[in-house]
Amino acid sequence: QVQLVESGGGLVQAGGSLRLSCSASGRTFSSITMGWFRQAPGKEREFVAAIRSSTYYADSVKGRFTISRDNAKNTVYLQMNSLKFEDTAVYYCAANTGSSITNGRVYEYWGQGTQVTVSS
Repeated sequence: QVQLVESGGGLVQAGGSLRLSCSASGRTFSSITMGWFRQAPGKEREFVAAIRSSTYYADSVKGRFTISRDNAKNTVYLQMNSLKFEDTAVYYCAANTGSSITNGRVYEYWGQGTQVTVSS
C-alpha cells in the first residue's frame, strides 16, 4: 500500500510559478511510477506529467512544467512556471506500481488533491 500526501497549492498570478510536492510512504519510492493529474471544474481528469525511468509531459504543459523526484525523501515535485489561467485545477499526485504512464484509470494510489488557482 502507498500513501500520498500533497502540498504546495495556492493562488498565483498569471505568469508566476508554483511548486507542488507529494510525499509517498508504504512502498519503495524508486520502484514505482509517479504522476501528476489535474481536474478543472466540469472537466475530465487530465494527465499532466509522470516520471519513471524518464519524464513524460502533456503537450499543454511541455516546456513550462517540470516533474522531478527525490528518492531519499520519497518525494515527487511538480515545478510549474509561466502559469496560465487555464492551468487552474485541482492537482492530484498518483502512484502506479506498473509501467502505465498517461492513463489515470490504471494508477492505483492517489493523493487528496491540492487546489491551484491562477488569476488573470
